[in-house]
Amino acid sequence: MLDAARAKHCQLIATEELLAELTDVLSRPKFARALAQLGETPYSIIEFGYRSLVEVVEAKKINPVVIDDPDDDQLIACAVGGNAHYIVSGDHHLLSIGTYQNIKLITIRDFLEIIVI
Repeated sequence: MLDAARAKHCQLIATEELLAELTDVLSRPKFARALAQLGETPYSIIEFGYRSLVEVVEAKKINPVVIDDPDDDQLIACAVGGNAHYIVSGDHHLLSIGTYQNIKLITIRDFLEIIVI
């Protein structure tokens, strides 16, 4: 997916809140150790790598969608705010929705078949 974004086959979007959450996740011990071995930090990965590939958008206010995992609503709100065509995820809560306001929720495998790299 990151290679597809680098090659301009797709545009990634995120909110500042999602970027902060990703930084927090990468700060967990299981990731921090691996990053340290590469000479990277969660901050460097986000600020000097991932952020250059994403368009930061404002999330739109939405009614609750993902009842079983309300935190996933942040992703849908980001997609609506960024006028996305797809949400690419492996999360079964999101994938079970199928479509939200014409935004298709699909797996990475399905997305890579669509963009045909």
